[in-house]
Amino acid sequence: MCLKSVVHVSLFSELFEISHIRTIYHMFIAALLLFIISTLAVDYIDQGRLVLDFDLFYYAFGQLGTVIWAWTLMFAYTLLGPYYILSVWASLNHSRGWRTCVSALAALTLCAAQTSMLGIFPVYIVLHYQLPPASRFIIILEQIRFVMKSYSFIRETTPAVLKNTPQKAKLTEIHVYPRNPSIRWNYVGMNSLKILASLFYLYFILVRLCIPVFRNKSNQPFSTRTFILALFHASFPGMLMLMLGFYAFLHCWLNAFAEMLRFADRMFYRDWWNSTSFANYYRTWNIVVHDWLYYYGYRDFLWLTGHKLRSVATMSVFAVSALVHEYAFTLGFGFFYPVMFCTFAGIGVVFNFAMNDKRKSPVWNIILWTCLFIGQGIHVCLYCVEWYAQIQCPRTGTSFWELVTPRSWTCSYQ
Repeated sequence: MCLKSVVHVSLFSELFEISHIRTIYHMFIAALLLFIISTLAVDYIDQGRLVLDFDLFYYAFGQLGTVIWAWTLMFAYTLLGPYYILSVWASLNHSRGWRTCVSALAALTLCAAQTSMLGIFPVYIVLHYQLPPASRFIIILEQIRFVMKSYSFIRETTPAVLKNTPQKAKLTEIHVYPRNPSIRWNYVGMNSLKILASLFYLYFILVRLCIPVFRNKSNQPFSTRTFILALFHASFPGMLMLMLGFYAFLHCWLNAFAEMLRFADRMFYRDWWNSTSFANYYRTWNIVVHDWLYYYGYRDFLWLTGHKLRSVATMSVFAVSALVHEYAFTLGFGFFYPVMFCTFAGIGVVFNFAMNDKRKSPVWNIILWTCLFIGQGIHVCLYCVEWYAQIQCPRTGTSFWELVTPRSWTCSYQ
């Protein structure tokens, strides 16, 4: 059987052909220019000269040399390791007498290799070299991506290896991916510039809208009043961060690499912004991750349970997603504060069932966007408050409760 992907163009690429949508895009560019001008104006007033200080960039992306060689090792293993181990397993899997021993040895070797190179190694690099935040996130997010890629390869290949007998030695499914005839290097260059511009946009949001507010909040005791004020202040910059992350990664980054690989199926996301239910939002926000979770999480869980317990399968997928998000943020920021886990595994599950596909009225789209604004405000607010609490009140011990208790809960900033 031949499985074919279909040629798709990313939705933003089509929408930006419409002049009305392109004008909204231009408004975001104008806002970036306004950030730059206001920063230059403030620096000129305060210091008497034009200054663009990018110390935050230098700090956040520090030790890039370490990041590059560590990433290269993880990439090389993901590209060659599972393939080589499964190839050797397939070549030795013909003898009936040794098949069980060979399969057990191959499984143990593969588990050990995966655990070492994609489990322990990235965590060791992050903790041993004490990488700064952006460099940490590069390593951890790439670790998660490599785990997903290698697992999907192993999951799809193992059944074929187990069936690989002298009488039946060919695969039953062949994946055919659409390819473009050539690479548009100007398109790759423009998307790379847009990614860089998005990083600068994020920098100005942090410098102008977040750091001044939460640095001042660090001098005040944590209370309900300060939290409410900070939460609503953080909602708008938090939503801007969400939009920038979506545009920079799911549109520009993936399209740039798809172009260089001549991969023609660009359906990385759908029109999630029109969703009237959180169930549809989760399905359309990130097609790549959603499809992986559906095929290798939800569908496999149903297969193991005899296609029963569909609600349990859904909640299991949410739990896995919540744990992975929390893992990335814990190692990325260097402290444990289970905000992501609670919002995904708690509020996310409730909204998925409460705001389901039966909700069709445009009012539900307004409710969804309101919830997204508040949710992003909670994330930005709590993580910023905890970041400065970690600075103002550093840990005094290494006990378990010392490590898992947020400092903002006990730090009085005095």
